[in-house]
Order: sequence, then C-alpha cells, then structure tokens
Amino acid sequence: MQKSYSTSLPSIHLGSGILNGEIVTDARVAIPLRMMNRHGLIAGATGSGKTRTLQVLAEQLSDAGVPVFMSDIKGDLSGLAQPGTTNARLEERAAALGIPFEPKSFPIELYSLSGKLGAQMRATILEFGPALLSKILDLNDTQEGVLSILFKYADDKQLPMVDLNDLKKVLAYLSEGAGAAEIKADYGRITTSTAGTILRKIVALEQQGVESIFGEKSFDIDDLIAKEDGRGVISLLNVSDVQDKPALFSTFMLSLLAELYATLPEAGDLDKPKLVFFLDEAHLLFKDAPKAFMEQIEKVIRLIRSKGVGIFFCTQMAQDIPDSVLSQLGNRVQHVLRAFTPKDAEGLKQTVKTYPRSDFYQIDEILTTLGIGQALITVLNEKGIPTEVAATHLVPPRSVMGPLTTADYETHVRKSDLYSKYKDPIDPESAYEILTRRMEETARTEEKAEAEKVAAKAAPRANARQEKGMFEEALSSPLAKQVGRELVRGVFGMLFGKSVSTRSRKKSGGLFGF
Repeated sequence: MQKSYSTSLPSIHLGSGILNGEIVTDARVAIPLRMMNRHGLIAGATGSGKTRTLQVLAEQLSDAGVPVFMSDIKGDLSGLAQPGTTNARLEERAAALGIPFEPKSFPIELYSLSGKLGAQMRATILEFGPALLSKILDLNDTQEGVLSILFKYADDKQLPMVDLNDLKKVLAYLSEGAGAAEIKADYGRITTSTAGTILRKIVALEQQGVESIFGEKSFDIDDLIAKEDGRGVISLLNVSDVQDKPALFSTFMLSLLAELYATLPEAGDLDKPKLVFFLDEAHLLFKDAPKAFMEQIEKVIRLIRSKGVGIFFCTQMAQDIPDSVLSQLGNRVQHVLRAFTPKDAEGLKQTVKTYPRSDFYQIDEILTTLGIGQALITVLNEKGIPTEVAATHLVPPRSVMGPLTTADYETHVRKSDLYSKYKDPIDPESAYEILTRRMEETARTEEKAEAEKVAAKAAPRANARQEKGMFEEALSSPLAKQVGRELVRGVFGMLFGKSVSTRSRKKSGGLFGF
C-alpha cells in the first residue's frame, strides 16, 4: 500500500488504509495533485459522508493554490469560510491518522441561480446552446431539431439570443411571421404544433421563476479561476432554493464546463490543475438524456483535461454514470453501499466489477461494511497507473461542517465584489428588439401597400363622381340657367317659324302673334 501510493510530488492526503478493522497510520492514501485533472467519482449511499469528502478535497486544493467550483445542494458547505472547532472525536480521528487537527477557514465565493443566496450566475441563451436547453425544457428529438434551427438562424442572421424573450420571439417569427417563408428552403419548415409545444414549455419554465438565469450580465468564467493570498478560492453555487429543479442547476453547471472548454487555452500536463469542478447529484445530468446531450458531455469530459480542468462527479451509485463517461474517471472514492433490495444487490454487484482485484479485501463485503467517514479508494499514481484498492479512514475537514449562520452568510454575500458586479441585469439590444422592429416595419409596409391598392381601385369612381359633380354645379349656376332659358326660347321660336326677341314678341302681342 505504501509503495502504491508513495509520491514525491505535491498530493491530496485522503487518509490511511484500514486492514482487518484496524487503521494502519503509515499506509497513507493520497492523490498526486497533477492527477486531479484526470477526473474522478465520489459515490455512496445517502448519509455516508460524501459531502464531507468534497469538503476535504476542496480544503486541500485551496491550500495548494487550486481554485474549486462545486454546487452546494443543501447549503451546508458555506461553513468552509469559518474554522472548525475541535472536539474529542476529531482529535481521536486525527491522532489515528498521525496528523494534528488544526481548525482553518478558507476563501469562498457564494453564488446563486436566483440571485438571492449569492452573486447572480447567468448565461445567455446562445451560451447554453440547443442541446443543454433541450435538456432543461425536456424536449424530444423533433423539438430539439426545431430548437437547433432557431439557433442556426439566429447565428446566421446575427440575432443575439440573450434571454427567453429572445427565444420566444425568434420562434414566433420563424413559425408564424415573415420568417416562415424565409427559412423554408434553407432550414426547413417549423410546424405550428411543434412551435406551440416548445412555447408552452418555455412558459412553464418561466412560471417556475428561474428565467433570471438567462440574460446579461453573463457570468465571466475568469471569475472562477481566482486566488486569494495564494490560496485557491472555493466557489459555491448554493442551489438550496431551487432543489426542486435539479435538472436546471446540474445542466447549468455543465454549461459552465462547456464555456470553460470553449474559452480556456490548451495547457497540456500541468503540475496542478487550473480548476477542479465538482458536479454533485450527477445522476440528474444523465437521466433521460438524448443522444446529442450525451455526445456533448462525453466530448467535454474527454477533452477538457488538456485545458487544465478536473471534473469529479458525485452521486449515489457508479451505475448512475454512463459507461462512456465512467471509463474516463481515473480517481474513485466509494463510500458505503446499501443492499436492502434486489435492485441494490444488483447495483452492488455491478460496482464490484468496476474495481481492480485486491489481495486484501473482499470488495463486495467491504463496500457494505464501511463506516461513516470511510471509503474504498483507488486513484492514479504520479505515473498514471491505478493504485491498490484501499479501504480508507478519511481525514476530517478543518472548517465548520455545516452552514454559516444566516447573519454571517448575508454579510459574506453583501461584501462580495462579485455580488455587486452581477446584481443588476442588463437589457441589451437583442433578437427580441431587432425582430420586433423588423416585424413592425413589415407591418407598416404592408399597410401602406394595401392602402395604395385600395386607393388605386377607388380612383376611377372618384373621378367619375368628381366630373358628375362639376357638371351638376355648372348646370346649377345663374349663367347656365340664363343660357338654358334662352335656348328653350330659341327652340320654341324655331318650332313655330319665328326667331324674335322677347321685346319684339311683346310689341307684336305675344309669342303667337295675337
């Protein structure tokens, strides 16, 4: 055991080996710091101590100058900001491991998806992309295909999609508006039924009160890679207020990983990682995940190591992680498993198969008899070779194992520069404004054209009415009436063979000459 885990390089001390129920102090179990970007798995039943293992890893990574990011599911990791208090049990555990117990606080930054429990974390719709957004909206393959069309069109036409209003506007424009005919040849037709289904799911997401995670100011990835007095900052995403939306926060964390992969330069093999990511409740990422989503996860996990980023998945059973991802996790910390049901027994059997053979442990037996704060461990040594499987008594956290008080928590949030940086949303000109203006201009153009068409049809009738009116007006004038009288008199005169003036007729005794 000592030979398997021995290293001259900086490392994370996990604890000491257990053999036949006894702690062997000198059999130190450790992960070389440079192997932390080979990813890992922390698994075990509820209440087995997974959260405290996360805390131990975060503390030592911070001391080594490595920033950490993790989701805080129950909101009880904020105690990292305060030194723990010693007691007899902690002293006994430390003594059994041959280390002193030294309470210590660590630099933390508190984040929140709602903006209520820490600095607001946001991402634009475009940063999320169609695969991750489809996961949140629970779309089927056809609907995801339509969503991909929206993103492709927005990208081709330089339409920034920042928030859900932008997404809804692009959807409406391409399914009902002028854009429907525009995209038919190049992108395909979007049926009103599919568009309606997607719209309803967007509205349902808005009604859950989580629309605030989409928008600007978008979170700057560089803020995760921060240090304070040479120690790595531990960034905690407090999701206790959105626990009933697990797919949302797990997918959001994956979007951050995708952004890290897209923005960080290649780093190669480093002595220590730039950042270590802990994805708690990892099984939620893969539940009913479509093929495109899985392909994106596998790509990120496979390639992000070269960017200097390590990823640890935290879940109950190793079987929660797809084989294609599990095969890339070089470091394994397995807490106790329960086998109360046939399904549990089958899960235990499958887990045993994932461990190397051991000359010292009956793997299925040890996995069901581990105590709280103990785990079965195998990691990669400094040469990248899997170590011996070791039942391990884990070192205790040095900070508070629980949340900060409400007053201390709020004080910590308010004094953060990042809280002020991301507090107020920004509403830039985006797809909503651009398409609204375009649709209004189109409507005005159509109204003008229709008005001109109506006017063109009405013009002949108007001219006729105008000519008729002028004629009637001319006939009703005094001059026309005088001319008319003279004309009538002349006509009568001609009828009777005479053409005499009125005055002459008067002298001769009248019109008929009597």
